[in-house]
Parts: sequence; C-alpha cells; structure tokens
Amino acid sequence: MGRIIVLLLYMLASYQLSSAQCDCPPLPQNAFPSDTVSTVGELQAALSAANSSNGQRNIILMPGTYVLNTNLLFISANMSDLTIRGITGNTEDVIIKGQGWNDNSVTHIFNVAADRFTLADMTIGHVYYHPVQIHSNNNGVNDADDCLIQNVRFEDAKEQLLKVSAGGDLYSDRGVVQCCVFEFTAGIAYQYYTGGIDAHRSVDWIVRNNTFIGIRSPEADLAEHAIHFWRECSGTLVENNTIIDCDRGIGFGLGGSAVDGHTGGLIRNNFVHTSRDVGIGLEGSPNTKVYHNTVITGDYPRSIEYRFATTSGVHIANNITDGSISDRSSGSSGTVESNVQINDLQIFADAASYDYHLTGPTDGITNAGINLSDVTDDFDCENRSDNQPDIGADELVSTPDVDIFLENQAIELWPNPVTSTFTIGGLISGYTIEILNQSGNVYETIDEGSETITIDISNLPSGLYFVRITHSDQEYSEVLSVQLILKT
Repeated sequence: MGRIIVLLLYMLASYQLSSAQCDCPPLPQNAFPSDTVSTVGELQAALSAANSSNGQRNIILMPGTYVLNTNLLFISANMSDLTIRGITGNTEDVIIKGQGWNDNSVTHIFNVAADRFTLADMTIGHVYYHPVQIHSNNNGVNDADDCLIQNVRFEDAKEQLLKVSAGGDLYSDRGVVQCCVFEFTAGIAYQYYTGGIDAHRSVDWIVRNNTFIGIRSPEADLAEHAIHFWRECSGTLVENNTIIDCDRGIGFGLGGSAVDGHTGGLIRNNFVHTSRDVGIGLEGSPNTKVYHNTVITGDYPRSIEYRFATTSGVHIANNITDGSISDRSSGSSGTVESNVQINDLQIFADAASYDYHLTGPTDGITNAGINLSDVTDDFDCENRSDNQPDIGADELVSTPDVDIFLENQAIELWPNPVTSTFTIGGLISGYTIEILNQSGNVYETIDEGSETITIDISNLPSGLYFVRITHSDQEYSEVLSVQLILKT
C-alpha cells in the first residue's frame, strides 16, 4: 500500500471556523412534500401552504438574496415538522435580510412556535430584533421543542441573534444549534442590549461547533454573552465552539436568584477569547461542569468565575486560562482542580488569530489532566486516548514518524490562504493528488510526475478542503495520514 499525505488548507479565507472543528451530520431526511422557491413572494406562499397543511413540509430556497420589506409569516404551533433550507448547502448562496437594525419594518426573519422546526444552509440577519426567535409559549398551547439550526450564518441584528423566549408554564426542550456563525460584521454591535444566543426556559439544548465573532457593545455597558442560558434553563451542553473578541463568552444563569438560574449542564472543549469581561461565568448555576476549555481574557482578571450561594456543587477541571478561576462572591461552592493559568500564549499555534491549538508538548499541560468520564474527545473531535489527557480544549496528537517522513520528502504547499491557485513542491514521482471536502467527496484527481505542480481551485466555494497525496512506491507498506494545519 502506498504512502498517503493529507494536507489541510483554507481557501478564500473567512471566519468559517465552525466547519473546521468537527463535521456536522447530514440533515435529517423526511418524506414530506417540498416547495422550491426563488423569490420572497414564493417564500411567503410556501409558508402559507405549510400553515394550511399544518406543517410537515420542506421549503427549499434557490440561490439568491431575499430582501424582506415586512415580516414573513409567523411559524405557529400548528406548523410542526417544517424544514427551511438553502438548496446548495453553502451559506453564501442563500441570503435573507431585512431592512437593517434601525428599521422596524422587519423585526425577525423567522418567528417560530412550532415543534421540530429545522433551519439550515443560509445567511440571515439585518433585522430590528432577532434573525430567529423560538417561542416556548404560544398562548399556552406549544413549547417549540426539538428545533434544529445547522449551518446558518447569523449577522447584524439590533438585539440577540438567536432568542429563545419563555412564558406561562412551558419550556423549549432539546434544541440543537450547530455549525453556525454568529457575527457582527463590523466587529462590534449597534448597542449593548444584544448577544449571540440568549435562552430562557430551555431544557437539554446542545450548542456545538459554532463560531461567535465581535459580539461587543459600543457603549460602556457590556453586551450579553456569546452564549447565555438562564431563567430556569437546565441540562445545556456547550461544546467545541470558538468565541472570538466578544465582551463575554459563555454564561449559565444570571444573578443570585434561583428563578433566573441554570441547573446542571456541561461546558467543554471550547476556545474562548473575550475582550472586556469573563470567558465563562456561572451565576445561580448549581451542579454545572466546566471541563477542558481554553479561555483567554487578556483584559479581564478572571477567565472563569462562579458566583452566589445558588451556585453550588460545580466542578471546574482541566481548563487552560490566562486569568484566574475564582469564586467571585465567596458564597458559591464546588471543586476546582487540575487547571493551568498561563502567562505565555506562544504555546498556541496562533493566539493572535485565536487559534489555541497546542504546538507541542508543554510541561504542566501535556498529559497533566485528570480523567473525566464526560470528556472523551477534544475541540477537533479527536479522541483523547491517553490515560492522562492534556489540559485545555486541544489534545496534542502525537505522530512520531511524521517529522522524519516530511523531512525526507521536503513537501511544501503555498500560498495559504488560497484565493485561486496553490503550488505543491518537493514531490517524488509516481503520485496521485486528490482535492476533497470535509465529507470526503473528491472534487478533482490529478496524476502527475513532476516535482512541483500548481493547481487551480478558484471554481470551488470558500471553505475547508483536503489535499490527499498518494504515492505508489511499494517500498512503503504503511499508510500515513498527516494533517498540516495551515493558518489563516
């Protein structure tokens, strides 16, 4: 069997970090009728048809920019099992936008009170309130359970980008938000009363593999967290997210009141960078676990804090921080162990670009963590196979024969990021090159004998790709997979 080299590259670089972390599964398939639309009028008509049929419908959007002048139809409780998605799977191909944050003619893109609502594969924003609001109380008849929001880009709204509201005695259960981007494109919000995800009365939600960028207040008051679950929330799992230059990172609970708190839940394997306040904050959040996060809060002294007597039984372990981990109010309780506070960010691949992967073995971090049954993988969904895991979100993967092989081959790839073409040099004869996406689909196969080759990939959409180089020399009997993470 021939040798295989896998090179990882970014093309047309943008903040699509969520897709670089862990692959999201394919969207669930169903046998419901489908409407394909290409205009705002057709989208409104498809929503009306879904209302008339009591949901159980797919609305598929063709590529284009859909500019709203008024709100779309409210997705009411009778419209369960409704899926709305872009046809190509690329968020850049389908854009739905309002009239801007200071024009109240469009307050939302999707207002949802139905169960099992799915939204995927598009960009939404530029509205007066929220691009998406999930209503867990619709006149006391529905609680908007089991929503799935996947591969959606949220941008530029006046208030929170994703809101889960509550009322009556109802709760929204088991929502999933994954592989999305939440961003203020100017790097700052329009006011302090905003945030990424803001959820009330939400039970057993999962927030994973997302990227949050620039959720910052232009005012003296802080913006809300990138991810905030409070007011009778419980059981939330927040994992493998990247938070970049936000006022505050991840928050469970608000204040010392139990009614505004959060119960249980797990925060693990996140890269967090905040610009003005805490990275991970627990307020009225008993029995919460905070494991294996990398939290950088250069302008705030506490990277992780837990507060108030209503915060009890917490467990904070195996985290890397550059600030302290502390009981801010001296009234909470829990176990804090096996965490490392660092002074030197040079242990990371590129801290200036918020890449907190470890570059090599580091004393006190590599193989220095305690075993936790709730953590089996790392930020990249790679298995933490050691008996003693690394501290922080990234588990350093050991590949002892890689350096020798690459040194002998002297393989190089440039430039990166790629805008149209890239070159691979230092190859030996008898090889095949394949360009693959994250799902393993092969876009192009090249058989070439020269030592240097230039490849044009300008026809591909922006995102993360793999270059697989297979050598046919039978002298090598093993298969070697190498990941070169080439920084943006």
